[in-house]
Amino acid sequence: MTFDPSSAEGGPQPSSVFFERRELDLILRVYGRMVAQAEWRDYAMVGGREAAEFAVFRRSGDAPAYRIEKRPALQTRQGQWSVIGEGGVVLKRGRELPQVLRVFDSRKFQLVD
Repeated sequence: MTFDPSSAEGGPQPSSVFFERRELDLILRVYGRMVAQAEWRDYAMVGGREAAEFAVFRRSGDAPAYRIEKRPALQTRQGQWSVIGEGGVVLKRGRELPQVLRVFDSRKFQLVD
């Protein structure tokens, strides 16, 4: 643990980035759909100074299959939302979360004979 002098002096605390309730609801709907299709099994959430991340896993202990990131500093440039696939490839980026989550719609339904 590192010592932060601004917190000891009552100075400004660095704000951390995390998901709002509505954002998390949208992400968890996609997660639930993919779990029902047996595509995903586990998830992890991390909040930090610059970004919040929702990582999904095919199996526990594996590297994340996808990461959904929120980076507010990029809102006016590329958009604060991105979906990152395995290997760090950015699959979709944008300003609106529902639009970015559409990258998972192509996997919505599969016909089984």
